[in-house]
Amino acid sequence: MRNKAVIALGGNALIKQGQDGTIYEQFANTREISKSIVKIIKDGWDVVVTHGNGPQVGSILLQNDLAKDVTPPMPLGICVAESEGLIGYMIQQCLSNALQKGKVNRHVVTLITQVIVDENDPSFKNPTKPIGPYYFDDEVTEIKEEGFQVKKYADGWRIVVPSPDPKSIVEGKIINKMLDDDIIVIASGGGGMPVIEKKGWGFDGLEAVIDKDLASERLAEAINAQLLLILTNVEKVYLNYNTPKQKALDKVKLSDLKKYYSEGHFPEGSMGPKILAAIRFLKSGGKKVIISHVDKGWEAFKGLTGTHISM
Repeated sequence: MRNKAVIALGGNALIKQGQDGTIYEQFANTREISKSIVKIIKDGWDVVVTHGNGPQVGSILLQNDLAKDVTPPMPLGICVAESEGLIGYMIQQCLSNALQKGKVNRHVVTLITQVIVDENDPSFKNPTKPIGPYYFDDEVTEIKEEGFQVKKYADGWRIVVPSPDPKSIVEGKIINKMLDDDIIVIASGGGGMPVIEKKGWGFDGLEAVIDKDLASERLAEAINAQLLLILTNVEKVYLNYNTPKQKALDKVKLSDLKKYYSEGHFPEGSMGPKILAAIRFLKSGGKKVIISHVDKGWEAFKGLTGTHISM
Protein backbone atom coordinates (compact mmCIF):
# COMPACT_ATOMS: atom_id res chain seq x y z
CA MET A 1 0.00 0.00 0.00
CA ARG A 2 1.36 3.41 -1.01
CA ASN A 3 1.73 6.29 1.42
CA LYS A 4 -0.77 9.15 1.20
CA ALA A 5 -0.05 12.87 1.27
CA VAL A 6 -2.17 16.00 1.22
CA ILE A 7 -0.39 18.82 -0.62
CA ALA A 8 -1.88 22.20 0.33
CA LEU A 9 -1.09 25.03 -2.08
CA GLY A 10 -1.28 28.55 -0.66
CA GLY A 11 -3.39 31.31 -2.16
CA ASN A 12 -0.23 32.90 -3.58
CA ALA A 13 0.66 29.77 -5.52
CA LEU A 14 -1.10 30.65 -8.77
CA ILE A 15 -0.65 34.43 -8.69
CA LYS A 16 2.82 35.62 -7.74
CA GLN A 17 3.59 38.93 -6.09
CA GLY A 18 3.71 41.69 -8.70
CA GLN A 19 1.63 39.80 -11.27
CA ASP A 20 -1.71 40.99 -12.61
CA GLY A 21 -3.25 37.57 -12.22
CA THR A 22 -4.09 36.96 -15.86
CA ILE A 23 -5.18 33.46 -16.75
CA TYR A 24 -1.95 33.02 -18.72
CA GLU A 25 0.16 33.85 -15.65
CA GLN A 26 -1.90 31.49 -13.51
CA PHE A 27 -1.51 28.62 -15.97
CA ALA A 28 2.25 29.23 -16.20
CA ASN A 29 2.55 29.15 -12.40
CA THR A 30 0.44 26.00 -12.21
CA ARG A 31 2.68 24.24 -14.71
CA GLU A 32 5.69 24.97 -12.48
CA ILE A 33 3.92 23.71 -9.36
CA SER A 34 2.90 20.51 -11.16
CA LYS A 35 6.55 19.52 -11.67
CA SER A 36 7.11 19.06 -7.92
CA ILE A 37 3.82 17.20 -7.47
CA VAL A 38 4.70 14.75 -10.26
CA LYS A 39 8.08 14.03 -8.63
CA ILE A 40 6.33 13.21 -5.36
CA ILE A 41 3.88 10.91 -7.17
CA LYS A 42 6.74 9.17 -8.99
CA ASP A 43 8.37 8.66 -5.59
CA GLY A 44 5.47 6.32 -4.78
CA TRP A 45 2.93 8.53 -3.07
CA ASP A 46 -0.82 8.91 -3.55
CA VAL A 47 -1.70 12.59 -3.30
CA VAL A 48 -4.66 14.85 -2.79
CA VAL A 49 -4.05 18.46 -3.79
CA THR A 50 -5.83 21.29 -1.98
CA HIS A 51 -5.49 24.99 -2.72
CA GLY A 52 -6.37 28.49 -1.59
CA ASN A 53 -8.63 30.79 -3.59
CA GLY A 54 -8.24 34.26 -2.08
CA PRO A 55 -7.26 36.23 -5.20
CA GLN A 56 -9.64 34.33 -7.49
CA VAL A 57 -12.76 34.54 -5.33
CA GLY A 58 -11.96 38.21 -4.72
CA SER A 59 -12.00 38.77 -8.49
CA ILE A 60 -15.31 36.93 -8.81
CA LEU A 61 -16.86 39.09 -6.09
CA LEU A 62 -15.57 42.24 -7.81
CA GLN A 63 -17.03 41.08 -11.14
CA ASN A 64 -20.33 40.43 -9.34
CA ASP A 65 -20.30 43.93 -7.90
CA LEU A 66 -19.49 45.66 -11.17
CA ALA A 67 -22.13 43.73 -13.12
CA LYS A 68 -24.92 43.73 -10.52
CA ASP A 69 -27.07 46.11 -12.60
CA VAL A 70 -26.84 43.80 -15.59
CA THR A 71 -27.09 40.30 -14.11
CA PRO A 72 -28.06 39.05 -10.63
CA PRO A 73 -24.98 38.70 -8.38
CA MET A 74 -24.24 35.27 -6.93
CA PRO A 75 -23.95 34.68 -3.15
CA LEU A 76 -20.58 34.01 -1.55
CA GLY A 77 -21.07 30.23 -1.39
CA ILE A 78 -21.60 30.03 -5.14
CA CYS A 79 -18.56 32.25 -5.75
CA VAL A 80 -16.42 29.87 -3.68
CA ALA A 81 -17.71 26.94 -5.74
CA GLU A 82 -16.91 28.84 -8.96
CA SER A 83 -13.35 29.41 -7.78
CA GLU A 84 -12.99 25.73 -6.83
CA GLY A 85 -13.99 24.80 -10.36
CA LEU A 86 -11.77 27.24 -12.24
CA ILE A 87 -8.66 26.62 -10.11
CA GLY A 88 -9.31 22.88 -10.12
CA TYR A 89 -9.50 22.96 -13.91
CA MET A 90 -6.08 24.63 -14.14
CA ILE A 91 -4.43 22.21 -11.74
CA GLN A 92 -6.17 19.20 -13.28
CA GLN A 93 -5.06 20.06 -16.81
CA CYS A 94 -1.49 21.07 -15.94
CA LEU A 95 -0.95 18.10 -13.63
CA SER A 96 -2.40 15.67 -16.18
CA ASN A 97 -0.06 17.05 -18.85
CA ALA A 98 2.93 16.86 -16.51
CA LEU A 99 2.11 13.26 -15.60
CA GLN A 100 1.87 12.37 -19.28
CA LYS A 101 5.28 13.95 -19.95
CA GLY A 102 6.68 12.03 -17.00
CA LYS A 103 5.24 8.78 -18.41
CA VAL A 104 2.97 8.31 -15.38
CA ASN A 105 -0.35 6.71 -16.29
CA ARG A 106 -2.64 8.25 -13.65
CA HIS A 107 -5.93 10.12 -13.95
CA VAL A 108 -6.62 13.43 -12.19
CA VAL A 109 -10.04 14.65 -11.07
CA THR A 110 -11.34 17.81 -9.38
CA LEU A 111 -14.03 17.35 -6.74
CA ILE A 112 -16.16 20.22 -5.45
CA THR A 113 -15.96 19.46 -1.74
CA GLN A 114 -18.43 20.08 1.08
CA VAL A 115 -17.12 20.58 4.61
CA ILE A 116 -19.34 20.20 7.67
CA VAL A 117 -19.23 23.00 10.23
CA ASP A 118 -21.13 23.76 13.43
CA GLU A 119 -24.02 26.16 12.83
CA ASN A 120 -23.34 27.56 16.34
CA ASP A 121 -19.68 28.31 15.58
CA PRO A 122 -18.84 31.67 17.24
CA SER A 123 -17.54 33.09 13.95
CA PHE A 124 -21.14 33.46 12.72
CA LYS A 125 -21.74 36.08 15.40
CA ASN A 126 -18.35 37.72 14.90
CA PRO A 127 -17.25 37.62 11.23
CA THR A 128 -13.56 38.44 10.87
CA LYS A 129 -12.41 36.91 7.57
CA PRO A 130 -11.79 39.68 4.98
CA ILE A 131 -12.71 38.87 1.38
CA GLY A 132 -12.84 40.70 -1.91
CA PRO A 133 -11.54 44.16 -2.82
CA TYR A 134 -11.09 47.31 -0.74
CA TYR A 135 -13.90 49.90 -0.76
CA PHE A 136 -13.92 53.66 -0.21
CA ASP A 137 -15.83 55.40 2.59
CA ASP A 138 -18.63 56.55 0.28
CA GLU A 139 -19.30 52.95 -0.84
CA VAL A 140 -19.77 51.43 2.61
CA THR A 141 -23.43 52.37 3.13
CA GLU A 142 -24.49 50.66 -0.07
CA ILE A 143 -22.50 47.53 0.80
CA LYS A 144 -24.17 47.35 4.21
CA GLU A 145 -27.58 47.75 2.56
CA GLU A 146 -26.77 44.69 0.47
CA GLY A 147 -26.46 42.69 3.70
CA PHE A 148 -22.67 42.56 4.08
CA GLN A 149 -20.68 43.32 7.21
CA VAL A 150 -17.59 45.45 6.72
CA LYS A 151 -14.45 46.34 8.65
CA LYS A 152 -12.05 49.27 8.29
CA TYR A 153 -8.44 48.49 7.39
CA ALA A 154 -5.45 50.73 6.64
CA ASP A 155 -6.17 50.67 2.89
CA GLY A 156 -9.96 50.98 3.12
CA TRP A 157 -13.05 48.95 3.94
CA ARG A 158 -13.45 45.24 3.27
CA ILE A 159 -16.32 42.82 3.54
CA VAL A 160 -15.84 40.38 6.43
CA VAL A 161 -17.52 36.99 6.62
CA PRO A 162 -17.64 34.11 9.10
CA SER A 163 -14.86 31.52 8.97
CA PRO A 164 -16.13 28.51 10.96
CA ASP A 165 -13.87 25.71 12.12
CA PRO A 166 -14.14 22.67 9.82
CA LYS A 167 -15.36 19.46 11.46
CA SER A 168 -15.32 16.81 8.73
CA ILE A 169 -15.23 16.30 4.94
CA VAL A 170 -18.51 15.12 3.40
CA GLU A 171 -16.79 13.45 0.44
CA GLY A 172 -13.97 11.90 2.50
CA LYS A 173 -14.95 8.29 1.72
CA ILE A 174 -15.35 9.09 -1.99
CA ILE A 175 -11.87 10.63 -2.09
CA ASN A 176 -10.42 7.58 -0.35
CA LYS A 177 -12.09 5.30 -2.91
CA MET A 178 -10.64 7.32 -5.78
CA LEU A 179 -7.16 7.07 -4.27
CA ASP A 180 -7.62 3.29 -4.04
CA ASP A 181 -8.43 3.39 -7.77
CA ASP A 182 -5.15 5.22 -8.55
CA ILE A 183 -6.90 8.55 -9.17
CA ILE A 184 -5.18 11.77 -8.08
CA VAL A 185 -7.72 14.10 -6.47
CA ILE A 186 -7.95 17.89 -6.25
CA ALA A 187 -10.31 18.70 -3.37
CA SER A 188 -11.28 21.20 -0.65
CA GLY A 189 -10.41 24.13 -2.91
CA GLY A 190 -10.50 27.40 -0.99
CA GLY A 191 -11.29 25.40 2.13
CA GLY A 192 -14.32 23.75 0.52
CA MET A 193 -17.99 24.63 0.78
CA PRO A 194 -19.18 25.10 4.40
CA VAL A 195 -22.39 23.15 5.04
CA ILE A 196 -24.54 22.11 7.98
CA GLU A 197 -26.83 19.09 8.29
CA LYS A 198 -30.49 20.03 8.74
CA LYS A 199 -33.00 17.50 9.98
CA GLY A 200 -35.50 16.57 7.30
CA TRP A 201 -33.51 18.47 4.68
CA GLY A 202 -29.92 17.27 4.45
CA PHE A 203 -26.93 19.45 3.70
CA ASP A 204 -27.39 23.19 3.41
CA GLY A 205 -24.75 25.73 2.42
CA LEU A 206 -23.74 28.77 4.46
CA GLU A 207 -22.42 32.21 3.60
CA ALA A 208 -18.94 31.69 5.01
CA VAL A 209 -15.42 30.63 4.06
CA ILE A 210 -13.25 27.94 5.64
CA ASP A 211 -9.54 28.26 6.21
CA LYS A 212 -7.80 26.17 3.56
CA ASP A 213 -5.12 24.74 5.83
CA LEU A 214 -7.57 23.66 8.54
CA ALA A 215 -9.79 22.03 5.90
CA SER A 216 -6.74 20.32 4.39
CA GLU A 217 -5.94 18.83 7.79
CA ARG A 218 -9.47 17.43 8.16
CA LEU A 219 -9.12 15.93 4.69
CA ALA A 220 -5.75 14.41 5.64
CA GLU A 221 -7.45 12.80 8.63
CA ALA A 222 -10.28 11.47 6.43
CA ILE A 223 -7.89 9.64 4.09
CA ASN A 224 -5.45 8.52 6.83
CA ALA A 225 -2.58 10.43 5.22
CA GLN A 226 0.95 10.10 6.57
CA LEU A 227 2.13 13.51 5.32
CA LEU A 228 0.68 17.02 5.23
CA LEU A 229 2.78 19.24 2.95
CA ILE A 230 1.82 22.92 3.27
CA LEU A 231 3.31 25.14 0.56
CA THR A 232 3.09 28.87 1.17
CA ASN A 233 5.10 32.09 0.60
CA VAL A 234 7.94 31.49 3.08
CA GLU A 235 10.61 28.79 2.98
CA LYS A 236 10.47 28.01 6.70
CA VAL A 237 8.45 28.74 9.83
CA TYR A 238 9.99 31.40 12.05
CA LEU A 239 9.90 32.37 15.68
CA ASN A 240 9.74 36.14 16.26
CA TYR A 241 9.06 36.62 12.55
CA ASN A 242 10.11 39.96 11.06
CA THR A 243 11.97 41.03 14.20
CA PRO A 244 15.71 41.21 15.01
CA LYS A 245 15.24 37.96 16.98
CA GLN A 246 13.80 36.06 14.01
CA LYS A 247 14.77 32.38 14.07
CA ALA A 248 14.01 29.73 11.46
CA LEU A 249 12.71 26.34 12.54
CA ASP A 250 14.26 23.41 10.66
CA LYS A 251 13.13 20.34 12.61
CA VAL A 252 10.69 20.71 15.48
CA LYS A 253 8.84 18.31 17.74
CA LEU A 254 5.10 18.59 18.33
CA SER A 255 5.56 19.36 22.03
CA ASP A 256 7.82 22.34 21.24
CA LEU A 257 5.51 23.57 18.47
CA LYS A 258 2.53 23.56 20.84
CA LYS A 259 4.55 25.65 23.29
CA TYR A 260 5.53 28.17 20.59
CA TYR A 261 1.91 28.32 19.42
CA SER A 262 0.61 29.05 22.93
CA GLU A 263 3.26 31.78 23.29
CA GLY A 264 1.74 33.62 20.33
CA HIS A 265 4.56 33.28 17.79
CA PHE A 266 2.18 32.54 14.90
CA PRO A 267 -0.38 35.26 14.04
CA GLU A 268 -3.96 34.21 13.35
CA GLY A 269 -4.04 35.87 9.94
CA SER A 270 -0.91 34.21 8.53
CA MET A 271 1.04 31.28 10.00
CA GLY A 272 -1.38 30.56 12.86
CA PRO A 273 -3.86 28.29 10.99
CA LYS A 274 -0.99 26.34 9.40
CA ILE A 275 0.53 25.60 12.80
CA LEU A 276 -2.87 24.67 14.25
CA ALA A 277 -3.40 22.34 11.28
CA ALA A 278 0.01 20.76 11.93
CA ILE A 279 -0.80 20.22 15.62
CA ARG A 280 -4.17 18.65 14.84
CA PHE A 281 -2.75 16.39 12.14
CA LEU A 282 0.00 14.93 14.32
CA LYS A 283 -2.34 14.53 17.30
CA SER A 284 -4.77 12.59 15.07
CA GLY A 285 -2.09 10.07 14.01
CA GLY A 286 -0.33 11.78 11.09
CA LYS A 287 3.41 11.15 10.80
CA LYS A 288 4.89 14.41 9.52
CA VAL A 289 4.06 17.97 8.51
CA ILE A 290 6.31 19.99 6.20
CA ILE A 291 5.86 23.74 5.68
CA SER A 292 7.85 25.49 2.96
CA HIS A 293 7.75 27.79 -0.07
CA VAL A 294 5.54 26.83 -2.98
CA ASP A 295 8.56 26.96 -5.32
CA LYS A 296 10.48 24.50 -3.07
CA GLY A 297 7.95 21.68 -2.85
CA TRP A 298 10.19 18.85 -4.04
CA GLU A 299 13.25 20.09 -2.14
CA ALA A 300 11.18 20.36 1.06
CA PHE A 301 9.72 16.89 0.50
CA LYS A 302 13.26 15.49 0.20
CA GLY A 303 14.34 17.20 3.42
CA LEU A 304 16.59 19.81 1.80
CA THR A 305 14.63 22.82 3.09
CA GLY A 306 11.46 23.76 4.90
CA THR A 307 10.26 23.24 8.46
CA HIS A 308 9.74 19.56 9.32
CA ILE A 309 7.37 18.81 12.22
CA SER A 310 6.95 15.39 13.81
CA MET A 311 6.07 13.70 17.10
